[in-house]
Amino acid sequence: MTGYAAFGERLVADGVLSDPWLDGAPRFAADPLVLTHTRHRELCAAAVGIARVHDELARLVHGEPDLATRWFGLTPWQCGMWQCSAPDWHGIARADVFWTEAGAKVCELNSDTPSGEAEAVLLNANVPNPAGCSDPNIGFAARFVAMVETWAVTCGHRGPLTVGLLYPTEMTDDLSMVAVYRRWLHERGHRVVLGSPFNVGLHQDGRATLFDVPCDVVVRHYKTDWFGERLLVADDDAPHQDREPLQAPLLRLLTAAVERRTAVVNPFGAVLTQNKRALAFCHEEAARFSPAARAAIARWLPRTVRLENVRDELWDDQARWVLKSDYGCEGEEVVVGRHVDRTTWQAALAHAITRRWVAQEWFAAEADAAGQVVNHGVYVVGGAPAGLLARVHDAHTATGPGARMVPVFVREEVRR
Repeated sequence: MTGYAAFGERLVADGVLSDPWLDGAPRFAADPLVLTHTRHRELCAAAVGIARVHDELARLVHGEPDLATRWFGLTPWQCGMWQCSAPDWHGIARADVFWTEAGAKVCELNSDTPSGEAEAVLLNANVPNPAGCSDPNIGFAARFVAMVETWAVTCGHRGPLTVGLLYPTEMTDDLSMVAVYRRWLHERGHRVVLGSPFNVGLHQDGRATLFDVPCDVVVRHYKTDWFGERLLVADDDAPHQDREPLQAPLLRLLTAAVERRTAVVNPFGAVLTQNKRALAFCHEEAARFSPAARAAIARWLPRTVRLENVRDELWDDQARWVLKSDYGCEGEEVVVGRHVDRTTWQAALAHAITRRWVAQEWFAAEADAAGQVVNHGVYVVGGAPAGLLARVHDAHTATGPGARMVPVFVREEVRR
């Protein structure tokens, strides 16, 4: 066996990563991407800078509570998540960063349930470091576990921990991430319990449980908008079958977190920062931010506005804009004006439930000779850069499940 097939066999041999093929095409690439030290540093600076902007935003909304409903349109149960956690929102996030003629641009920050961690670390581990290069993911595991341990301390828990990994067990998309988290935590002496929201209970000592096992920390990989009311984003969408909030498990987790019995990470405050109206808030309400935050917004965040403020001009200015729903992710519910026909664009505008969408100015990402662009997923853990996931896809599509994941290394700086 040679070529990609052999590479794929190596990747899945330890049981963490799944099928190296997707619809008959390779999911991964064996040839690594090599970044210059300068470019890597700028990508990380952009990711951390926009994460700090989101932290400042969370504190601004915490200080003016009516913004949660008036500006962000949070539902009653989403408001409950925010109020019980505010201003906490962060443990791990992934900024999607593209390189342009003007430098790095962050199209969004995945601050709720970021994925791809296993692929980022294990792809690099299965490829020899190119000469003179370092692995940007070498310390990812240690930083992630240190972050979990730090959150545990906020609830008075030290030493070997019992950590619950909470995820949608009926879905297979992120099982590799769950497996690698479990491995990282086990290797550092912690007990790990797996389960879904339907397995959450409340112990007599106040800690949240998974399958009746009290947890010191719950690592939440179940989206906040799935815990709350499931609302439509377009008036021609079919109603969600599971549109009611998960009241009982949510209340148990919030109770344990508010009473400082179990730390939940990411905190439920991510319901605010994950909402893409946060990106619009950064531009429309820029005057509220500190000078440093305003500089970061101007430098790294493409102009983003609430759809209701620009809808009329979008009909005839299709090429300039990208539509994004408030909680869509991984390319879902994204309409790139330049990449769709006029009928599709006008239908999207006609049926969009306005308060659920933002419009972001399109930017030209750097493309190679084959028309491929790189989405640099920069992980921010505890406020600092921790790893990098490179996904390559056609310049005429959004980053979706069909993007190929590529090993990525950084050429070490030559010091004279």
